[in-house]
Formats: sequence, structure tokens, C-alpha cells
Amino acid sequence: MKVLNYGSLNIDITFEVPHIVVEGETLASSGMRKGSGGKGANQSAALGKAGVEVFHAGKIGKDGEFLVKELESYGVDTELVSYYDGPSGQAIIQVDDEGRNSIILLGGGNREIKKEEVDSVLKNFSKGDYLVLQNEINNLEYIINKAYSIGMKILFNPAPFDPSILSLPLDKISILVVNEIEGQGLAGIKSDDYEKIITAIKEKHPNSEIILTVGEKGSYYLDKELIHEDALPVKVVDTTGAGDTFIGYFLASRIKGLDARESLKKATKASSIAVSRSGAMKAIPTEKEVF
Repeated sequence: MKVLNYGSLNIDITFEVPHIVVEGETLASSGMRKGSGGKGANQSAALGKAGVEVFHAGKIGKDGEFLVKELESYGVDTELVSYYDGPSGQAIIQVDDEGRNSIILLGGGNREIKKEEVDSVLKNFSKGDYLVLQNEINNLEYIINKAYSIGMKILFNPAPFDPSILSLPLDKISILVVNEIEGQGLAGIKSDDYEKIITAIKEKHPNSEIILTVGEKGSYYLDKELIHEDALPVKVVDTTGAGDTFIGYFLASRIKGLDARESLKKATKASSIAVSRSGAMKAIPTEKEVF
């Protein structure tokens, strides 16, 4: 069994600020760092650090070559990453004194993926392999349909959420992973009743395992049973990539043979470690720290 992550690769430029900038405000930053990111790349890094063989496919410009090198340092196979004559994806991130963040995205190469490139990538995979997707690349509908026709199991994280998600063939998704905002969007309800949200999503997508992450209030899983896992109390330094770490470690745990409950526990532990550190990929813990 192989794992393919067809996902975003971003250059992250992070500014440390006392609070998230508001309209009309100019704010001095106490620090700035440039690093590797993108939901896809972060999730691949988490899978690689968790000890899973993962292949990453995506598109970058020459400015993003260091992204590939960093992924490779975590054990990720990057032979399926392609280059084009344009900018890589970019993320401008604000992180405040409480560890909360705000992000502006430029799609760059993430939005320049061609259907023929998808065909070329997917010919390397077969029935029973996993495909990991997020909403930061283009041609998602084509990728989902093609992978499903092959017989791949698809994990989809519809982030960032927008109305176009609802038009995708979500009935072909094996595992849906959402946070509170994405969950409300998929459920079609505004509520802080998390059991109500995840139940509504499950009713709409009965063939999918549903995971709902709600930050400091933990996470929920629903398939044949409803499971809740509390968050671990830690000092939050930076929440960037926390959800991606959770997803990578949840899937890695399932691949290692753990059940849903134990997989939630491992994913929770991994994301708790990640938020106690600065950065995205570099903050993700190693397999030895979690298992």
C-alpha cells in the first residue's frame, strides 16, 4: 500500500505580532521568519515524520526548491513534484502573542496543476492506496474522480473552506477531516454543538469516516460509533500546521494498525506537541516522540 499526497507547497513568511492586524492598522512585528509550508506539504511532513512512506505530488516555481529539500529531509518522496515558470504558493502569516494565526494565501503553482499531470502522477498508484487532498490545489474534482476510479482510498481535508467544496463528489471520500468552520459549512448549520455538527455531516456522507477537530476542545470521530478525545493541556506557542499534524498522525496511526480511538489519541498528542513549538513543518514531532 502506498500513500500519495497531492497537495500544496507554500513558502511561509511569518510575522510575530502582539495581535492580529485589523482594518486600517499598521503594526510593528517583533520577528519574521521564512520557511516551508502549505497544508499539503505539512501533512506530508507529518506522515514522513510518523514513519510512513509518503509520495508528494504538486507544483512549484524555482523559488520553492528548498521546500522539496526540506520534505526529503523528513523522508518524503518528492519525485512527483513538478516545476513551472512562475511563483510557488505563498503564505503571509501573522502569529499573535497567544499563538493564534491569520493567513493570506497566493496559490502560485498550487493552482496551475494540469489534468495530464494528474494522469501522469496517478498511473503510479493502484487500488487500496491512499490519496490525501486539501482545498489548496486546482482540479480537485478531476483528481477525486480519477483516484476513485482506480480504487484509491481518499482522505480529504476541505480547507480552506469555500462554497465550491459542496459541488465536489464528496460521496467518493473515505475520510473527511474538518475543523469547526469547515464542519459547519459541510453540515449546513451554524452551531457550537459539535455532536450535532458531526452527526449532520455523517447523515449527508454516510459512506465516509468523519473527523471534527475543535482546537482546545479536542476532536470527534464518527463512523459506526461516536468518539470524543480531549485536547491535551499545553502552552500554545504557534497553531500554524496543528491541524495538518493531526491529520498526518491520524492516518499514520491507522496505517500502523491502530483503531480510530487510539489513532485520535496519537493525533492529539502529536498536534499538542506541534503547537508548543514555533513554525510549521519543523514543529511537527517525530515518530519517537508520539508512538
